[in-house]
Amino acid sequence: MDLLRFATAGSVDDGKSTLIGRLLFDSKSIFADQLEAVEKTSTDKGHGYVDLSLLTDGLRSEREQGITIDVAYRYFATPNRKFIIADTPGHVQYTRNMVTGASTADLGLVLVDARQGLTEQSRRHAVLLSLLRVPHLVLCINKMDLVDWSEETYEKIHAEFTQFATKLNIPDLEVIPISALKGDNVVDRSENTPWYHGPTLMHHLEHVHVASDRDLVDTRFPVQYVVRPKSDEHHDYRGYAGQIAGGVLKKGDEVIVLPSGMTSKIEAIDLFDREVDEAFPPMSVTVRLEDDVDVSRGDMIARVKNAPKPSQDIDAMVCWMTNEPLRPRQKLAIKHTTRTGRAMVKDIQYRLDVNSLHRDQDAGELGLNEIGRVQLRTTVPLLCDPYAKNRSTGSFILIDEATGVTVGAGMINSGS
Repeated sequence: MDLLRFATAGSVDDGKSTLIGRLLFDSKSIFADQLEAVEKTSTDKGHGYVDLSLLTDGLRSEREQGITIDVAYRYFATPNRKFIIADTPGHVQYTRNMVTGASTADLGLVLVDARQGLTEQSRRHAVLLSLLRVPHLVLCINKMDLVDWSEETYEKIHAEFTQFATKLNIPDLEVIPISALKGDNVVDRSENTPWYHGPTLMHHLEHVHVASDRDLVDTRFPVQYVVRPKSDEHHDYRGYAGQIAGGVLKKGDEVIVLPSGMTSKIEAIDLFDREVDEAFPPMSVTVRLEDDVDVSRGDMIARVKNAPKPSQDIDAMVCWMTNEPLRPRQKLAIKHTTRTGRAMVKDIQYRLDVNSLHRDQDAGELGLNEIGRVQLRTTVPLLCDPYAKNRSTGSFILIDEATGVTVGAGMINSGS
């Protein structure tokens, strides 16, 4: 059964947590005692209805303020598909949390309130999702019950968002009118929207095609660990374990190990309990090579004629995640796939205003939650691809060497 990761984003009070609660409730993914606790809290708060948002807002401060602060991951499944939801906060001061939650998502779900229409926050969420190359986007126009299921309102927001999306990189867009509170068009089709002929949200989530979103052409296998059991049974076993980041690995393929440039052939591909003839992203496997070549953690196995070019000069969009600003000449640790090194900031080319897409070329630094184009020089060559081509080999994190805290997330531009 395949897996869909999706990130939700919406302004305060757009009903995002209620929508996730509704998905969990209508897909029968919550236990009776969880529902009882929610019913009791709803009654204690004086609500005249069961407040499903209480299922997802886990932090006490979130429940008290009725907002989402941290990225909350929720898991549920239907007979057709498994899902991981990253419920990300909408406020501008939590941009870094949203970047974290959406960076691995196959689909982004942006909620807007039918009464408010597109807000600055909704636009910012769409910009971030397109910047993070989330391949599918769903715009849910929520609280349709409060505008009397007006087709005119739906069409107006639909047209406005479609117009705005032309400036962004959004390959696949679906716009769905819903009421998260009452469940219309979430799992079951609503009788209140006879004018709407598209799918319900759950139907779209179950059937959106994500298998072809991954790069199955450029073989990329970052080595995470060298497996040497040294037991009597596997005395001479030597395998390289990791998660496939791109392409397809097949038994007998001629491969190159980077950065050394040594070549060999794949002797076998092992899973935990069996051997397989081929493997593809995002499988985690152990690869055995025919020759004894020197391979260690941080190396990458790729095809001979299609290998990433090692580069020490990196040009990337960076989201800065800490209070102390990012400035030129700053030194940081960098982690890219399984490879770690040190990096120095050569230049900040511009700061991107995620609301207007304006590029401020006079910006001398990046503050907390700001995104900008940055030039870095690394101590070790990174075996990278453009982020637009491969989200695994095109991304990295920056780490404060003194504290070990992740302070930045980067997406590599083409031409680095």
